[in-house]
Amino acid sequence: MELADLNKLLNSELTTKINSSLIENNELLVSTESKNLHSVLLFLKSNTQCKFKQLIDIVPVDYPNEEKRFKIYYLLLSHENNSRVKISISFNIEEKIPSITKIYPSANWMEREAFDMYGIKFKNHPDLRRILTDYGFNGYPLRKDFPLTGFNEVRYSEKDKKVIYEQVKLEQDYRDFDFDSPWEGTKYMKQIKRENKNE
Repeated sequence: MELADLNKLLNSELTTKINSSLIENNELLVSTESKNLHSVLLFLKSNTQCKFKQLIDIVPVDYPNEEKRFKIYYLLLSHENNSRVKISISFNIEEKIPSITKIYPSANWMEREAFDMYGIKFKNHPDLRRILTDYGFNGYPLRKDFPLTGFNEVRYSEKDKKVIYEQVKLEQDYRDFDFDSPWEGTKYMKQIKRENKNE
């Protein structure tokens, strides 16, 4: 089935379930609401013309300046038709997204990763807990407001047999950075040049 035909089929069969659809880069992008997500995915998977039986990935994105801050893309593949479709939903962080593990069992770990990295909660997920970070980890590393620098480090302690947080132990010399342009050289080089000029 061609993407244009698939687009027409979706717009005729799921008129009230999808917000918009667009063909771009040889992929069909469909936008819907979280409440209609199951209906759209079930149609794409079970319809004899579509046959999108494989979930490739679940990709969350953080847009901190938009009204609905988060967006999730569901990437589906139809082997029979050799075509791909992306389903997107936009939502606020307070909203719980319906888990799709009963439709695509492979979504289990993908949803756990989205929970761990972005703090996105999924309704009816069989085992929603952290998967990449430690249980005591604070924050969500892939959110745009997560700090990139700090003075704490995380490491595995052989003595305690667990992951621990501790202060970074750097000599003070390494904390004082020279932010001058590398083209201007370091301070001691500038002093030598001045002394040579004065002679």
